Amino acid sequence: MTVPFFGYHMPSYSFPGVPPERLFEHVAELAVEAERAGFDMVTVMDHFYQIRGVGPETEPMLESYSTLAALSQRTRTIRLSALVTGVTYRNPAHLAKIVTTLDILSKGRAMLGLGAAWNEDEHAGYGFEFPPIGRRMDRLEEALKIARLMFSEQRPSFTGRYFRIERALNEPRPLQAGGPRILVGGAGEKRTLRLVARYADISNWFPGIEESRRKMGILDGYCEEEGRDPGTILRTVMAPCLLALDQADARRIKERIPPERLAVVGEPVTPDHALERLAPYLELGIGGFTFSNANLSTPELIAAAGEVKRALGGGGEGAS
Repeated sequence: MTVPFFGYHMPSYSFPGVPPERLFEHVAELAVEAERAGFDMVTVMDHFYQIRGVGPETEPMLESYSTLAALSQRTRTIRLSALVTGVTYRNPAHLAKIVTTLDILSKGRAMLGLGAAWNEDEHAGYGFEFPPIGRRMDRLEEALKIARLMFSEQRPSFTGRYFRIERALNEPRPLQAGGPRILVGGAGEKRTLRLVARYADISNWFPGIEESRRKMGILDGYCEEEGRDPGTILRTVMAPCLLALDQADARRIKERIPPERLAVVGEPVTPDHALERLAPYLELGIGGFTFSNANLSTPELIAAAGEVKRALGGGGEGAS
């Protein structure tokens, strides 16, 4: 069994007893703990309001790339990305420049996570255009093309329906050869997975064994059409379980998690049972899992997740 890739995702900045002036320090401490535990990646949401399923929209939300830039100075080895950047929020050439700068600041640890965006409320609140999903997907493909060009060519030009660049400069160049890895979020079977096959290094979708089996088959088919080796794409899912230290901790977690969220992420389990929950995904060909700080909220739980990773396949940096 291969070494799994573990991501530590930060969708929540609501920490009881942590005042605003201590908020980033607490976030940084969690990221450092994840790095120490052997996680491969830290991700943050690219949102301006808190999202449904995590908390009320009035909960605190830090801007994604400012937060990642600050985390690059507190961490040393862990990769850094948004999960995922909304394509509607930034000009894609500007976004490529932002991620290249993050690559410089982090000494080669940046990744570009990109998706079609979905939260209509924050688009309305901030005045961003929110076109229908088909046109957002069109924008996503053009943005992926531009990002690849900005990362890999010296003076690229591109003219699309929505975006264009003309002999665009991106100096200094990314530190990573070919530029930061690209992660495409989502698993739409008609368009998103085709974009994964065409442009992405990493994919990420929600869990479910049978759903994942079907989506992997579809992605393999798109890779064949694109002339792409499907083994070059790291496939990850959001962790299909909540981790608890012991049975008593599992009961406490279950009491505070809304039933609708439990339906998505599964019942809280101890590390031994987490191995049983995760192993079938690895056997299927899934390469890793993304855990949430809303669950892994203490150093003890983060360390326990690191032990799960090592038990599943050994230490190290996985596929990073």
